[in-house]
Amino acid sequence: MGAMERMPLMKSAVYEALRIKPPVASQYAKAKWDFVVESHDASFRIKEGEILFGFQPFATKDPRIFHRPEEFLPDSIQSIRGNPSALRHAGQNMVSGEDMQNGTYSQQAEYIVNYSKKLQDDLQALGQKIKHYEDNVKCLKAQQNRLEESILDMQVVLGKYHTTNRAMENMDHVHVKSEDETIEHMLRHEKSAAAILCQLKTHHGAQASNLQWTKDVVGIVATLGKVDDDNLSRLLSGYLGLETMLAVVCKTHEGPVDAPFLVFCLESLSPYVGEFMANDPQRRLDLLKPRLPDGEPPFGFLGFAVNMITIDSGHLHYISNTGNGLRETLFYNLFLNLQVYKSREDMLKALPCITNGAISLDGGMVRRPGVFPLGNRGVIDVKFPKSSEVLKLHENYFETEKRMKETNWKKERMWEDMQREQALLDHAKFNYEIKKREFFQFVGQSSSYTAQHTYQAGRSAPR
Repeated sequence: MGAMERMPLMKSAVYEALRIKPPVASQYAKAKWDFVVESHDASFRIKEGEILFGFQPFATKDPRIFHRPEEFLPDSIQSIRGNPSALRHAGQNMVSGEDMQNGTYSQQAEYIVNYSKKLQDDLQALGQKIKHYEDNVKCLKAQQNRLEESILDMQVVLGKYHTTNRAMENMDHVHVKSEDETIEHMLRHEKSAAAILCQLKTHHGAQASNLQWTKDVVGIVATLGKVDDDNLSRLLSGYLGLETMLAVVCKTHEGPVDAPFLVFCLESLSPYVGEFMANDPQRRLDLLKPRLPDGEPPFGFLGFAVNMITIDSGHLHYISNTGNGLRETLFYNLFLNLQVYKSREDMLKALPCITNGAISLDGGMVRRPGVFPLGNRGVIDVKFPKSSEVLKLHENYFETEKRMKETNWKKERMWEDMQREQALLDHAKFNYEIKKREFFQFVGQSSSYTAQHTYQAGRSAPR
């Protein structure tokens, strides 16, 4: 078969070989019997004893068809190994019948083997460089994400400070400054379970918890959590509504409350099952921070409402029969992943990553995606009491602000490192493509040369 007929199959074989990383080494193969090689773009007949040369992992590795390469490499090739000075480029002038007799073809074949091995080694080295740079970019991206998470956490802390000191002009609301004032507002709702419980505590004092009617009662929603500032307390109370704020919280169904009151039974609530923030005495939930479709955190995000509730230490553990505290049971079921933003504008821009509702410090609210309460929602006079964490927050504010600036600086340097590694990665990929084209070109030339030699050898053979 002529050289032009053999070339399509050789090119197909090279293409298949390059799909393997690293490409397989070039091989010689000696046919055991006559057969026909079929390819998607060519086919030709192979005779018994014919030697093929190429990059054919689907053919030359099959011992049922070909002999092992080391068993049939021509002696002329074996004899000149280790003599690079005898080698010449395969793309040079085709050999004549006289050259075939004096060993020039053997030198060319040896050169093809060696140079193709060098090209494959170069490709493998470039492939390793690409993987190295890809790993670096991936590692830097992970570190950058961790820095962004840390920045978001510090923004929550700083956001609490700003909301505490935010001017509350032109807002008609009642400032709740203590638990006593919260109880006073609950007593105004005389027919509520909350008012009845408050009256029992007033009349019976510490013995109230031993009464048959209250022995399984944990408390009232409004008194089981505290909030850092009045505005946030007003917003969270408004989100829950008056009925929920006045609801009774019981440990089990065994409590004797059977009046038409809203009751939360802790043993019936599905608790949060994720992780908690490390080294946090308040056992805040380690919820996944929201991300916009482009992967960036939403601007103005302050945190999750469930983590903005301060809980008494006695209610952080082992309140329910399963050992859970109030945050992962009661307040998680009340707020879920409710997000808190600085402004309505920030909240509306973050709609793509809001799944369970959101509120903003200027009064905006999203119940769930696509549901916006409109009009005057009225004033909820029962609010969460104010916590004592504000003073501690003020003391740590400047330290947190300093750490946040430092973390932002690290994030910028990390981005620069990632851009540098990405440039090195792009350069390595570019060099790989150039080397791969060189490999294709060389194999094409060598296969053409080999095919022509076979053709010339056949013509010069005695008939």
